Amino acid sequence: MTEMESDHGADLASGWGELLQPQNLAATTTLCLGVGLFAFNEFFISTALPTAVGELGGAALLSWALTLYLVFAIVGGMMAADMKRRFGARATLLAAAGVFVAGTLLAVTAGSMVDVLAGRLLQGAGEGVVAALCYALIPELFPSRLVPKVFGAEAMVWALAAFGGPVLAGALTEYWSWRAAFFISVPAAAIFAALVVAIVPRRGPASPARTTIPFSRLFAAGTAILMISVSGTLDGVVPVAGLLAAAGAILVLTVRSDIASSNPVLPSQAFWVSSPLGAGLWVVVLMPLAHAGTSVFLVYALQHLWDLGPTAAGALSAVMAVSWSSSAIVVASLRTRTARHRMLLAGPVLLTAGLAGLTVASVSGALWLVLPAQIASGAGFGFSWGTLSQLMMEVSDDAERDRTSAMLPTLQSAGYAIGAAVFGLVANTMGFAEDMPDTVLKTAMLAVFAGATLVAAVSILFGLRMGSLARAQGRF
Repeated sequence: MTEMESDHGADLASGWGELLQPQNLAATTTLCLGVGLFAFNEFFISTALPTAVGELGGAALLSWALTLYLVFAIVGGMMAADMKRRFGARATLLAAAGVFVAGTLLAVTAGSMVDVLAGRLLQGAGEGVVAALCYALIPELFPSRLVPKVFGAEAMVWALAAFGGPVLAGALTEYWSWRAAFFISVPAAAIFAALVVAIVPRRGPASPARTTIPFSRLFAAGTAILMISVSGTLDGVVPVAGLLAAAGAILVLTVRSDIASSNPVLPSQAFWVSSPLGAGLWVVVLMPLAHAGTSVFLVYALQHLWDLGPTAAGALSAVMAVSWSSSAIVVASLRTRTARHRMLLAGPVLLTAGLAGLTVASVSGALWLVLPAQIASGAGFGFSWGTLSQLMMEVSDDAERDRTSAMLPTLQSAGYAIGAAVFGLVANTMGFAEDMPDTVLKTAMLAVFAGATLVAAVSILFGLRMGSLARAQGRF
């Protein structure tokens, strides 16, 4: 009987302390630091970038700092499994960390916003590979019984980044320089690289076969994501809708081409609703896509519909991250796989309930609903994300586990990118603009939050389908 089978539905003897034992401490620290590079870098840059724009100029390019980072992070994540197979995990992680550091130093020494954008592009490419491979290494570095604890530890890192990142970056920017806030990622990346050398074995590619990197499909996917991101900067519903439609068509054709390829980027059953992996990957995309509307518009709505100040609005927005991390720790502490799977299925339901609460709040003006809605949304991700990620790894064929694991953070980022563009189109269609009347803003927010609720409800159906199929295979 395998460890996974014996663990199914049984009490787990492992506790949080096992992650800190000598045989696991270095691996735990390395993977958390890999996630931390992504999380802290996001909050550091978003906090310091406005000051950089003030010094360097180029305010019109501000949104591109996020767009280029996101697009190349997704492309890097799509390349990660193939690079691991060709060059080995250790060499790939070290190279990716080097690309990330090069991008950071380029941004730190930037003389113009163009230099900053080039640096962000390299940061995204490097961090996309690092984040994807940190997921792929979890089942290699830890026994199955510890995987939920690893995801719980990573949730703690995200919570720390959500609160500590802006504070630290703000202090460095205000009392020293925005360049210092950018530079702080360099020593963190150096520590990460040293840990990779220490814990990841020096070995060659897992497969001796030499395959070509599918640059044409990667280029097509990257172009589609870029088109989706750029659509949010356009004026007019028709151009935005046209760009989104074209991007959607490119993505569909790219996925079909990938499935038929002898060297695929995606796992072979990706998005097939007849397999637990395919149904589960729909949940991986749809939950972030649904939440993207809140990520983009909630703080604005709190400030303009309810007249909250930036601090109060930001605090209410951050409640979701705290709830996510707290609930993820609770789920990781559960001692049976069966209990965690039940919580997994509750995740999309809680997200739907939270978004429905925001919808009601936008209509009724009931500010008190925002707090429980944010708690429910965060708990939806916390209850499901770690267990869902582990299940996707377990239902994959051994030969495809690296591709599946690497796709999880990549598809999450893609979901947020697509959702931000789609709900931006929804808001613009409803008249969202500067200096709009409160009635128009209320209508736009109603459309955004209601649309997000519908998307989250669809994720419930895919979650149930995934659970049913996985149960039939004895995996649930």
